[in-house]
Amino acid sequence: MKKKFYNFICSLLSFYNRFYFRKLRIVGRENIPTDGAILFSPNHQNALIDPILVGTTCNRSVHSLTRSDVFGGPWQWFLDAMQLLPVYRIRDGYKQLKNNQGVFEQCYALLGNKKHMMMFSEGKHHDQYYLQPLSKGSSRLAMEAQLRAPGHTIYLQAVGLNYGSYVHARHDCVVVYGKAIAVSDFVDIYLEHPAKGLNALRDALQIAMEECLWLPYNDERYPQQKKYINHHTTSLPFSKLKKKLEEKENTLTVASKKSLLNTFLIIVFSLPNAPVHLGLYSLRKQFDDHVFHGTTNYLGGLVLFPLWWIIGMLFTSFNYSLYWGLAVFLSYTISLAIRKYLIIKKL
Repeated sequence: MKKKFYNFICSLLSFYNRFYFRKLRIVGRENIPTDGAILFSPNHQNALIDPILVGTTCNRSVHSLTRSDVFGGPWQWFLDAMQLLPVYRIRDGYKQLKNNQGVFEQCYALLGNKKHMMMFSEGKHHDQYYLQPLSKGSSRLAMEAQLRAPGHTIYLQAVGLNYGSYVHARHDCVVVYGKAIAVSDFVDIYLEHPAKGLNALRDALQIAMEECLWLPYNDERYPQQKKYINHHTTSLPFSKLKKKLEEKENTLTVASKKSLLNTFLIIVFSLPNAPVHLGLYSLRKQFDDHVFHGTTNYLGGLVLFPLWWIIGMLFTSFNYSLYWGLAVFLSYTISLAIRKYLIIKKL
């Protein structure tokens, strides 16, 4: 039952992604190994959307590590069905840290049985295009699993998630699967000198992940470079845009400023779906960490917009006619599409 539910949710979100993003492109999926076990390592810039994108594009069933404070209570069945495992942090209490050993044993067993996993190697999320220095967590997990399962290869799979906008729908997104690193290649170094072996594995993963991002480095050019990531440029092929961003002088377009007319039209086309927009605004206000705002729009929009459209259509059909109900449905959906276009074209 849980496996069927997992597959259903993945199929639903894969379908929804076609509407949420203007264009979702997958690059380098052929780089994913077809043998052994894989520990996917994506960058972490957009809260819950990040694991959703990997889980729906890698063509694998994936177990994931996530923060322990969401476990327990009425959502436990759902978390188990989505193959999530808790990881305990110091903020959860020092005594809770000992529970990680049992969780890691489960991870070793999963990878040892050629099951696939996902772990964010940056250690924490943020909302910038560059890659933060990686922790040793994913490298250590993969190495320990490899030592316990010498009969097959365990891979660290570099993944880059590149968002045209972290918050707004109908922008472009590019998921890049880069080099898969065979952990077995680093076993000899690790056995001779554990710290050196883990550092070498982590550094190799850092380089591989940097190759998967439009702007991997937080250097003096970064503030200017990120202005070139907008509605006009993200339609370019990943490698072409990455190359142009690296050039000191390029011909990329910077997004234009919003005009009064544009702002007025956004307000006008917001009116048919005003209750949903206000509801999403209220939900976003519940999160001090604005990295969750994109996830709120993503998941909230998945539920609230269709619910509002169905209510409006049924109410109008019951009180007037089915034709008027369909007209209301179309007006709601078309006005949302126009509103999103007006917003995104200025980003």
